[in-house]
This record gives sequence, C-alpha cells and structure tokens, in this order.
Amino acid sequence: MKKLFSIFTLILIAAQLSFSQNKMLVLEEIMTNRKLYPTGLANLQWRASSDNYTWQDAGVLLQGNLKSETTDTLLTLSVFNEAITASGFAEFKRMPAINWKNSGTFGFIKDEHWLEYDLESKSVKIINSSDSLAENAEMAPETNFIAYTIKNNLYVSTPTGKTAVTADENPGIVNGQTVHRNEFGINKGIFWSPKGNLLAFYRMDESMVTEYPLVDATTRVAETNMIRYPMAGMKSHEVTVGIYNLISNKTVFLKTGLPAEQYLTNIAWSPDEKSLYIAVLNRDQNHMKLNRYNAETGEFEATLFEEKNERYVEPQNAMVFLPGSPDKFIWQSQRDGYNHLYLYGADGNLIRQLSSGPWIVKKMTGFDEDNKGLFYISTEVSPLENHLYYLDLKSGKTTRLTSEKGVHNPILRADGKFFISRYSNRIVPAEIVIADKKGKKVKSIHASPNPLAEYKLGETSIFMLKADDGTDLFCRIIKPADFDAEKKYPVFIYVYGGPHNQLVTENWLGGANLFLNYMAQQGFVVFTMDNRGTANRGFEFESVIHRNLGVLEVADQMKGVEYLKALPWVDPDKIGVDGWSYGGFMAISLKLKHPGVFKVASAGGPVTDWKFYEVMYGERYMDTPEQNPEGYEEASLLNKVDQLEGKLLIIHGAQDNTVVWQHSLEFLRETIIKQKQIDYFVYPTHEHNVRGNDRAHLFRKLSEYYLQNL
Repeated sequence: MKKLFSIFTLILIAAQLSFSQNKMLVLEEIMTNRKLYPTGLANLQWRASSDNYTWQDAGVLLQGNLKSETTDTLLTLSVFNEAITASGFAEFKRMPAINWKNSGTFGFIKDEHWLEYDLESKSVKIINSSDSLAENAEMAPETNFIAYTIKNNLYVSTPTGKTAVTADENPGIVNGQTVHRNEFGINKGIFWSPKGNLLAFYRMDESMVTEYPLVDATTRVAETNMIRYPMAGMKSHEVTVGIYNLISNKTVFLKTGLPAEQYLTNIAWSPDEKSLYIAVLNRDQNHMKLNRYNAETGEFEATLFEEKNERYVEPQNAMVFLPGSPDKFIWQSQRDGYNHLYLYGADGNLIRQLSSGPWIVKKMTGFDEDNKGLFYISTEVSPLENHLYYLDLKSGKTTRLTSEKGVHNPILRADGKFFISRYSNRIVPAEIVIADKKGKKVKSIHASPNPLAEYKLGETSIFMLKADDGTDLFCRIIKPADFDAEKKYPVFIYVYGGPHNQLVTENWLGGANLFLNYMAQQGFVVFTMDNRGTANRGFEFESVIHRNLGVLEVADQMKGVEYLKALPWVDPDKIGVDGWSYGGFMAISLKLKHPGVFKVASAGGPVTDWKFYEVMYGERYMDTPEQNPEGYEEASLLNKVDQLEGKLLIIHGAQDNTVVWQHSLEFLRETIIKQKQIDYFVYPTHEHNVRGNDRAHLFRKLSEYYLQNL
C-alpha cells in the first residue's frame, strides 16, 4: 500500500511540475512584465565606508549590515517628503536615486536642484541649482559648482550666480557635449579638475560637415530635421578643448595643433590641476600620442609616449593617477594584443606592465585604502565570464576575488576592504554576495528566484566550433521547448557579428533575450555565434576583419550553418537569419553571398554600403573609400542584389541617425532595378532601435514573418 502511495505521489508531483512549467511567453509582456526578469536590489550601494549598505524598495530606503542578518528601514517616502515639502519643493511620488556623501548624508536631484538630506536632522539642504533647460549637468568635486549645457552652449552655476562660459550663435558649434560620435570611450563633454577650480570641455565645430535630412512625417506637412553626418571619406568635424578658469572668468583653448581633423580622446587632469592630458589620434586612427598641455596657457608641453598599429589604435580609457602618488599613473592598452594595465611615471617612462596574458582587462574599478593595490575586472577565467581581481602593485601578484561561475558586476567599498557583487550564470538568475578583500565570502544578501520557473523553455547550451584557421568560436543553441530528437526543426539564427559586441556569455539564459526563447517556444532551433570580429577576445580576433568587412565574419557564420545542417533534428531547407545594425549587414550578406542556403532573412537598420556610414567607426574598420576601393566594393550589398533568392524583410527607423535611412532605401532601389521582390517595414518615429512598447510590435512582426515563411 505504501509503495502504491509513493508511486501515486511521484506521478502527482510530475504532473504538477509539468503543469507548472507549461506557460508560454507573450511578446507584449516581454517589454512590460518585470516579473519575467531576475530580481535585484535597486540602487544598491555602500553607505560610505561603513559596514552598512543600502537599497531602495517600494518607497523605502533599506539598510543591511555586514555583521547582521537583519534589515532596517532607514527612511520612508512619507518622512522624506515631509522634509521635501518643508523646503518648498513638490513631494516625490517615489524615492529618487540617491548617492551617499558620508554615512549620515546623501545627495539627490530634484528637477534642476541638487540637494542633500541629513538623516539625523531629517532636513533637506540645497547644494546648488542649474537651470530648468539644463542638460549634461556635471557637479564639481569639493566646490559643488555645476556645469551644464543649454542647447549648444556651456554654463556654470556657483553659489553666487550663473555664468555663460560660451556664447556661440552658430548652430554648427557645440560646446560641452560628446564628440566624435561617442567613439573612443567618449561619453561626456565636461571635465572638472580634481578640486573643481577649472573646467575642461569639448568644443566641436561641425559647421563644415554636410547636413543630412531626417524626415518627420507626423506633422500635416512633413518637416526635416537636419543633422551633421560625416560619411566615410568626407569632411569631418573639428574638435578643440577649452579650459575655463572660474576665478579669472577666462577660457584658454589647448594648442592641439594640425591637422584639425583628428580625434581628442581620453581627457584626464593631473592631480595638481596644472596639466591636462589628451590621447590625440590621427584621422587614419593608426597613430596615437598621449600629450600633456599646460592648463593655464593651453601650450603643448610634451608627448609622453606614442602607439602605432597598421590596422588601428583605439584608446578607450583615460589615464588614472595613483592616489597619493601624483608621479605615477595607470594606462590601458591593447599593444600586446590584449587590453592590459601599464604603470607609467608622470614623465612618460614605462615602469612596468601590470597585467598580461591571453585575456583582457575589461575595467579598472579602484584602489585599496592604503593604495598598495588596485582592483580590476577581467576575462582571465573565460571570455564568457567577468571576474574581479586584486593586483598588488609592489609584488605584481594577482588574486581572483569572485569564485562563483558567471558574469560579475562588483561594487567596491570606498576603502577597498569589502565588495558587493551581483552575478548570474545559466543556472543562477541573479545572486548578490558580499566578500572581503581576499575574496572570502561574507554573506549572500539576495538570491533571485527563477522568474521563468513556470514557463516551458527550450534547453540552452553553449559550445565551441572552429573557424577555418582553427580559432575557437563560441556558439549558443536554444532547442525548441517540446524538443523531440526524431523531428526536423527550422532554424532561426540571430547574428550581430561586429566589433564591440558579444552575444554568447555565461550569463542568465546564456546571454540570450526573452524574444529568442519565445522563438524556441514557437518551434525553432535558435542559434547564435560570436564570429571573428566580435568583442572580448583580443585585438587580433576583433581586428582581423580590417578593410574587409563581411568576409571572415560570413565565413565563420557558415561554419555554424554547416554544423546545424549536420544535426539530425535540423531541417536543412528551413534556415533563417536575423540581425540588427551590423547584424542587419551580416544577415543580408549571408543571404546574398550564399543564395539558396537561407530560406528567410530579416535585417533591421542594416548597413548596405559602408560609404554611407560615419567617419569614426567606418574609417577605423574600412579606411576611406579612396584608400580601400576594393574593400568597399566587396562589402557593398548593393552590387549583390541580383543574387537574392527567397524571402527578405528589411526594417528601418525613419529617424535613424546612426545607420541613416538611405542604406535600406538604396537597397530597395537596387531591388527594383534588378526586378527582385522583398518585404519592407518602416517605424516612422524611431531612431536606430525600436524602443518602448513599440518593440513588442517589432517582435510580433519578426515572429509572424518566420512562422509564415520558414
């Protein structure tokens, strides 16, 4: 009787498990239902250098402690709003993002006002204010001055008033904003000196750059939005760097010299505020000079060192001076084939290389309290994983601090004695742990439940294939949800394939998004490969595509196709490929270069001819059309339209200012000339990507296209 009961119990559990894992993803919910994603702790941070850490949840500021398992409520939204309204401001509907200034005070922003809240007195203090029209605001250290832009000019707000640093009326001149189309690690245009006494800023003159029209058809009479878009080989903008002195109210511009068409990147201040350092890169992007300039006069003082490469040099990170040692700095470079750390003297003499090996340093995260060592994140364990390391500057010894398999995103305490790390892998949706400087785990403070436990998902696996030259290529397969090895399945290949991107990782879901898992639920084998040319595998792996985009990448992807065709449960006659941006270029390249292989292809925002793409990115990988006519001819998709067979869908955003609409329109024109039929769809109000709720529409468009045609 007991045996029968046990068997019945097992059957019941199995039935319940089968039922509980029977839910299907809904495309519209992928964008709106947060319950489909791993949970975390919002705005998690250390409370200065104390043993406390805080996070925000549902209008409450919560606190944990290294030595305690309890959670305390530090502040509620209602108490916080009492102080806000008492200071003359409208109350918050939810707690704002905060930043601890010290263990008792945190800063936050309300409209154009930068405020501080004191926990003990429960009071709010105005630190400074910018302007209701302000953008790109940056607060100075120590002085709390605020630099910001309004349209194309730069302003500074101090306790005594607001000052216009620039007053350019020419709309083609832009101050205090990003330049060089955000390449070379550039993500801002305002750079305060360490003590906040001086302000460096970019000034970009793009008045000589050809204007390019983007058409807004939402008005009764369509309007044009003219942007400056320098295409490969054409006239580019000219950038200078100014330094504004808040005491003298004067600006000097650094004498960065000629030619004017060069790249000024990786701006850094000396600790004493007397010098400004700039990585000056020529337009050919194969020769970089790290230069020092006098912050008072703007005069060039010295070139500390140079880097050259026949393909390209791509500086991504500004120098970082060692705290307490103004005569030494850290520089990151790919000069030995992988991004590593180098210790330099302020005179430009190399002291020693700090890290080395066939892996890359992804980020330097800080120093310890006594400045004897530094912390960095690298791919030493695997190109698919990120781990935190400690490097002793004297001995050169490194210690791996994160032990859990996966992709880690650590938050160091200010003194470097402890860190918080949020990580995930294919098994763990998300876990947040705390460990000490030696990597010893102190506690786990959050473990996300599996948000997809009730959903019927296909099995995800990661493996390697070999390129023609023997290079390892990482791949990911998601099998159909109701996989049956006796059946034949169509294949949906998702590709990007270009620089600065990696799709296959040891992250939750193997780096795949929910749309790819949805496609697996619809009965597709979903395949992705990171071919040569993609990121995080070293300079040779990424730069081997130089001057010949779409050749080796396509060859590698075809190795994946060969593998798929050899699988007994793959239908070799039903293979499709989808990609966006560089992936769109890849999807069409695969379709046209291998007619008959891909029954269906879809491409969003695709580059169809690199001569239409912008100067900085385009010339790095292809040189100019004049320097490399054969490469541009080979990479162009416009001259291969006559090879089109089967179904092709192209999607573009009409406001795309990255891959301009002309790319797909020219492709359409060629299909008409060659009497070829394709499917085409435009998102009238979107730029290079389809964001927000409209993304569900895009997912529906793609899924239905493949269900109907593949």
